[in-house]
Amino acid sequence: MTHPNTLGIDFGTSNSAAGVAVSGRPWLVELEPGENTLPTAVFFDAETKAMRIGRGATRALIDGDDGRFMRALKSLLGTPLLYEKRRLGGKLMDFTDVISHFLREVKTRAETATGMEFTHALSGRPVKFHSRDETRNARAEEDLRICYLKAGFTDVRFLFEPEAALRSARPHPGIGLVVDIGGGTSDFTCFEQEADGQTRILASHGLRLGGTDFDRQISIDHVMPHLGRGAMIRNSFGGGALPAPNRLFNDLATWAMIPFLYGPESRRAAHDLARNAEDPAVLERLVRVLDDELGHDLAFATEAGKIRSNSDGGTGDARIDLRLIEPGLAAPLPPAALDQSLSAMVQEIRTDAAETLRLAGISPDKVDRCVMVGGSALLQSVRAAIQDLCPNAEIETDRAMTAVADGLALAAQDATF
Repeated sequence: MTHPNTLGIDFGTSNSAAGVAVSGRPWLVELEPGENTLPTAVFFDAETKAMRIGRGATRALIDGDDGRFMRALKSLLGTPLLYEKRRLGGKLMDFTDVISHFLREVKTRAETATGMEFTHALSGRPVKFHSRDETRNARAEEDLRICYLKAGFTDVRFLFEPEAALRSARPHPGIGLVVDIGGGTSDFTCFEQEADGQTRILASHGLRLGGTDFDRQISIDHVMPHLGRGAMIRNSFGGGALPAPNRLFNDLATWAMIPFLYGPESRRAAHDLARNAEDPAVLERLVRVLDDELGHDLAFATEAGKIRSNSDGGTGDARIDLRLIEPGLAAPLPPAALDQSLSAMVQEIRTDAAETLRLAGISPDKVDRCVMVGGSALLQSVRAAIQDLCPNAEIETDRAMTAVADGLALAAQDATF
């Protein structure tokens, strides 16, 4: 049966939104003043022990408040790290507690805005949380279900995110492909639509790769060398030197792993590398980033550099601003360098989009339109790859940032429990 008190929730790796249908149209809640999307970020204040979410969490980080910032929590679903205990806000918590706190706050803000009590949730989910491990994929949905129930919902149902996006797309007869590039996953739905808007899902497919993976590779290629990645470290037990181990740099480039680097073991390892480095100055930057807990600031700078490079009009001055580490420091990121860093992942996206069409029994040249969803779907290289795959398709990007949330808001009124 359908339940009238159902809230549609797009819980994303980078951003979240919530909404309901009003007179047959999607209505997204203002989860913050003037904003109907909310960064999926939390900050535990060391002094007050309070948890801030969204832009408040990001402001606390930028302002240098004492505490712990976290983002990309969705990527922990289906992994053992989700249940690893941490002392946060003066309490011993695991990450299901953190996610449920975030979802509870979304629920509360939606109830305040609408005057309704939401007992049920219709949540978006990627087609594949984990594309190469079906056990983890199933575990991730169950983990997310646990988080919703801990947040105070009586029940939750799930809808594939690209299928949700299709609910809000403008009707157009023919064969279409939804390409949803989220923060942590890429998802695809092939569909056939009639002139009256009736839609038939032909196939859905996905892989665990998204915008945070793009940021990670950009950081590894262009930022981490400025912190000592690839630098030579003298052997303290004999002659010769070897390149610095990659683990610290790889974790520092990974949104979900950054909070785990601020313990004494990682800081001690960075100090050891700097002490034995042939060029200590560059490794001292790594020490500074860990000691001053600048990892997330660095990740935001990388993300901003990616966006600048993608919109570069040929000036060639796109760069990642690293002045937070050292005055005047920057990593050049011209569009050609951006495309080179992302080329292997963009090819994976193209391959999985092609696989979706194969599963649907549709030749790529028969696709009339491609509905691009998610911030990373706006990358020039991603759009070019999809256009190359589907040469006769019209590329739609007009609702890239809200299509999933709008679709979930519409679908919530029909969700059965």
